[in-house]
Amino acid sequence: MAFGFFAQGATFALLVTRIPAIQDRYGVSDVLLPVFLAAVPVLAGVGSVTTEQLVKRVRPGRLLRWSQPVVLLALLGVGSGGRMAGLAVALAVFGLTVGALDASMNMLGVSLQRAYGRSIMLGFHAAYSLGGIVGASLAWVGAHWHLALWVSYLPVVAVLLPATLVGSRWYVDGDMPAAEEERGGADAVVFRLLLPLCLVMTFAYIGDSTVSNWSAKYLQDTLGGSEQLATVPYNVYMVTTLLGRSIGDLGVRRFGAVSVVRLGALLAALGFAVVAGGPGAWVGMLGFTLLGLGLCVLVPQTFAAAGRLFPGASDAAVARLNIFNYVGFLIGSPLVGALGDAWSYRGAMLVPMVLVLVTLGYARSFAPAADRYGGGHERPRTADVGRGSNGL
Repeated sequence: MAFGFFAQGATFALLVTRIPAIQDRYGVSDVLLPVFLAAVPVLAGVGSVTTEQLVKRVRPGRLLRWSQPVVLLALLGVGSGGRMAGLAVALAVFGLTVGALDASMNMLGVSLQRAYGRSIMLGFHAAYSLGGIVGASLAWVGAHWHLALWVSYLPVVAVLLPATLVGSRWYVDGDMPAAEEERGGADAVVFRLLLPLCLVMTFAYIGDSTVSNWSAKYLQDTLGGSEQLATVPYNVYMVTTLLGRSIGDLGVRRFGAVSVVRLGALLAALGFAVVAGGPGAWVGMLGFTLLGLGLCVLVPQTFAAAGRLFPGASDAAVARLNIFNYVGFLIGSPLVGALGDAWSYRGAMLVPMVLVLVTLGYARSFAPAADRYGGGHERPRTADVGRGSNGL
C-alpha cells in the first residue's frame, strides 16, 4: 500500500515539475496554459465524485489496482504526443483517473488504519512525499540533460507500472459491513458534519499550492535570493514534509490527533508569518521549513478523521472530502497571484496564514469521542478490513 502512495507521488511530481517543457513541446501559449492546468484538478474532482458511486459496486482496491496504471500511461502520453489535441486527451485521462486513484488510495489507507487500530495514515503520506522528492529529482535530471519528455518518463513508467500491478495483489479489501448497508452507504454522510473537514482540506491545499507555485518567485523577487537559491525552498518544503509525516504517527499515538493538528496549524501559520516578514532569503527558507513541518499533518489527518466520523459510510465521506483537495489547489495559486499583483506578495502570504489558523477552530472534528486514536485510546488490532467501515 505504501508503494502505491510512493508511485503516485513520483508520477504527479514528474508531471507538474516539467510543465515548462510540456508547454514548449506542444507550443501551448501562456494564455492557454492555465486552462490546461485548471482542467486537471477539475476533472480529478469529477473522478473523485464518480468513485463515490463506483465503490458501491466495485471495491476500492480494485479501482486502485487499475487506475494507477492508467495514470502512469497517461503521463507517458503527455510526454510522447506531438499535437495539442493529444495533450488535451492525455491530461483529461490523467485528471479523471488521478481523482479515482487519490480517492481509492486514501480509502484503503484509512481502511488499514482502522484495522490496525492506531494511526498509520501519516506514514502512507510520507511515502507519497518521498515519491514526490524522487520524481522531482528525476525531472531535474531530465531537464539538466535536456532529455525529451518521453525519454524521462518511459523508464519511470516501465518500472512503476509492473511494480504497482504486482503490489496490488496485496491490497486488502473486506466485505461491506451490515451497518453501512442498513444506513444507506453514501446517504449516511451528512455534509453539515463533514463541512469542517472539507474546509480544513481546502485551507491546507491553498497553503500547499502557495508553496509549490510561488516559493521560487517569492524568494527571488521579494526576498532578494539568487536564481539558484530560489530553487531550494520547495525542496526544503518537501524534505520537511517527509520528515514530519515520518514521525507524525508517533505523535498522534502519543498525544492524539487533535493536539497534532493544532500544533501543525500553529507551525504552518508561523511559517507563513516568517515568510511574509522575513528580511532576506535565508529567513524565508526558515519559514518554508516551518511550513513543511506544519502543513504535512493536516491532509492525512483530515482523511483519517472523515473515516472515524462516518464509520458506516467512510468511502463516500473520503470521496467527497477528496474533492476539496482540488478546490484548494485551484484557489490557492490564483489567489496569491492576484493579491500579489494588486497589493503585495508579502501581504498575500498572510492570507493562507489566516486560513490555516482557522483550522484551530475545527480541531475537535479530528477526534470524535466514540472513536479516537492516540493518547491511550488505541483499539486492539482486528483482522477484518472492511470497505465502508474503515475508509479514509
